Amino acid sequence: MDDIYDAQYVKGVFDRCSDRYIAFSWVVSFGFTERWRRQCVALLPDVSMSGAHGYDLMAGTGEVWPHLLKRFDAIGAITAVDISSGMHRLAMTRLHAHRAHRTKFIEDDVLASEISPESADFVISTFGLKTFNPAQHARLAALVARVLKPGGVFAMIEASDPKGWVLRPLYRLHLKVVLPMIERLFLRGAQDFAMIGTYTQNFDNAAGFADM
Repeated sequence: MDDIYDAQYVKGVFDRCSDRYIAFSWVVSFGFTERWRRQCVALLPDVSMSGAHGYDLMAGTGEVWPHLLKRFDAIGAITAVDISSGMHRLAMTRLHAHRAHRTKFIEDDVLASEISPESADFVISTFGLKTFNPAQHARLAALVARVLKPGGVFAMIEASDPKGWVLRPLYRLHLKVVLPMIERLFLRGAQDFAMIGTYTQNFDNAAGFADM
């Protein structure tokens, strides 16, 4: 069986998803993904961002950038790191061409990227943590600690399996049955978008990563 956490496997999933990813994620989350991205930005400590440079890890289509730049309009530059060339093309050609002077993109496996130590005032990531296994999370946490300058800040958000929640059975039904059905009926296939549900179920929650 394929290793679903192998970098090239993840790249393939999101390259194939890229054209419809935004619409799909908005529909299946009932629009909450945008609200959660705003909340992630709001969780960044309110430090001076004048001329700041930071990283958006597992950046996807850069959907967090408008929220980030709205709150911190003095940010100097955002460097996006993502393994998917398809997501990057969508980000720059359809969503963020007018922000190109403030953003640049590194197409790479973030765990293999040679990001300079103490080069970031901030690090942010939205909905990328689930594509790593626990061993990779430890490496990612070490990378974040290494690239942040003294006093640097970070915020990350991820969908997780809400154990103990009374509506958890409905949530799991949504991930395991509804998402594949939507893809099969409307998106000509039932594999790649369904993998997002698989990654989410496997992720558990962010507490362990926060401790790391």
